[in-house]
Amino acid sequence: MLTSLYIKNYALIDELEVKFENGLTIITGETGAGKSILLGGLALVLGKRADLSQVKNSDEKCIIETVFDVANYDLKSLFKSLDLDYEVNTIIRREILPSGKSRAFINDTPVTLDNLAILSDYLIDVHSQHQTMQVTEDDYQFKVIDALAKNQIVIEAYSGILKDYKSLQKSLEKLQVSKTELIKEHDYNLFLFKELNEIQLESIKLEELEEQYEELNNVEIIGEKLSIAKSILNTEDVGVVDQLNAAKQELTRISSFGKSYEALRERLSSINIELDDILVELDNLEEKLSSDPRELERLSEQLRIVNNLFQKHSVSEIDDLITIKTELQNKIDDTESLDDSIADLEKKIHKLEAELNQKASEIRANRKKIIPLLVSKLEAILSDLGMPNAKFKIDLEELNHFTPNGKDAIQFLFMANKGSNFNELKKAASGGELSRIMLAIKSILADYIQLPTIMFDEIDTGVSGEISNKMGAIMKKMSQRMQVFAITHLPQIAAKGDSHFKVFKTDKEDVTLTQLKKLSEDERIVEIAQMLGGLNVTESAMAHAKQLLN
Repeated sequence: MLTSLYIKNYALIDELEVKFENGLTIITGETGAGKSILLGGLALVLGKRADLSQVKNSDEKCIIETVFDVANYDLKSLFKSLDLDYEVNTIIRREILPSGKSRAFINDTPVTLDNLAILSDYLIDVHSQHQTMQVTEDDYQFKVIDALAKNQIVIEAYSGILKDYKSLQKSLEKLQVSKTELIKEHDYNLFLFKELNEIQLESIKLEELEEQYEELNNVEIIGEKLSIAKSILNTEDVGVVDQLNAAKQELTRISSFGKSYEALRERLSSINIELDDILVELDNLEEKLSSDPRELERLSEQLRIVNNLFQKHSVSEIDDLITIKTELQNKIDDTESLDDSIADLEKKIHKLEAELNQKASEIRANRKKIIPLLVSKLEAILSDLGMPNAKFKIDLEELNHFTPNGKDAIQFLFMANKGSNFNELKKAASGGELSRIMLAIKSILADYIQLPTIMFDEIDTGVSGEISNKMGAIMKKMSQRMQVFAITHLPQIAAKGDSHFKVFKTDKEDVTLTQLKKLSEDERIVEIAQMLGGLNVTESAMAHAKQLLN
């Protein structure tokens, strides 16, 4: 319930603070006194977009702050989902800065307007004649019927299954699209994979392959050069080895004359040993060297294949080709296993579909069972509200697809007068009739679910006499279960209030201000007497006012 409202620097309000209690709260005032200003300020707290033109003094900050007692609303999970601190006395504050920017806070935590609006829907319902069309909307009509049918638990279960069902359907659609695309590529991928697989990439060492090819391809020149090298090293008398031995003998003769000569002799000895090893290696290489045209052709073909694959796949390493082969293998496997995945998903979807059908049937059965009671209650209340011939018919049509409201389409049909035909509610009911229908529905709902604070903004327009008395009685009864505000021009309704506030204007230093005052019992009598007979209060008006209050 709304426990307090603070407004500063908004429209014609300089500063206003008021506290509210449970029950039926009446707000009255002359036309133009500023009741709409109060609603406008409240709308900002409910998430409406801010407008700098609404600020009274553009050099100062505008503040609207409300406090709601949310103990009975079971909102802890909602606060958690919005990442907000839960407080029994929840403070909502809206600020409009001189720059035109606005800020919103819930329990001192900054919030977006979207989150503010989400929470506000659970706290207060401002209802005016302009909002009566809500009763003609399918979602609202389902909400009414399901509240009476006590469908909340089964609808929550249905909604959870529907969420999973839609998620699996999306996954199935993606798989089916993937299958179509993969099938187009499957044959080509398979060709590429076989091409890569046939040459056994994992066993190829490209550097060795190229080296073997170069050796076989140049076997004659290699043999010739090896022979020349051996000749240079080992030709008798003039070869490098003999010449080196001669040089070593000369150094041997003088090695005893100094360490430096001995060191040179030893270095020549080392070179001599190394040359002997080189000659042995040259002999070995020459012996192994042989021409093999078939092997050369095999190596050439293998290199040609590898280079073609490099060019085709725009890579330069064997490892890159192996990676591509693995990727192709995965695509082929995916394509070949896709049917299994699709079949598995379809099986799960069929299972959820059966569960949804079962829940939807349960929801529909509960709705059909409660519709006669809702129709009866509506017609009885509307009869009291001056519509004795009003008749309702609520049709449910089973759909062949799932919706957030089950598998039903709903239609509220209405007939205002005898002899006329049933028609859609939005076409058959006038604005005044819709207001009374909405009041009737809200009063019925109050007996079944915890409604938020409701503020009726002059929904009694065009109503007078005994009907207004009945409307007031309905609001009074609703206020036993919830907090109800009624902005009204009718004394019969005003007299039903548990508390009564008056909106009025005052002039202060050439400035007009809107103020809100809680009336005492004596002030209420005068206010209701003025509502009955005008500003010049007569004794009969005072007596009538007292009678209404009693």
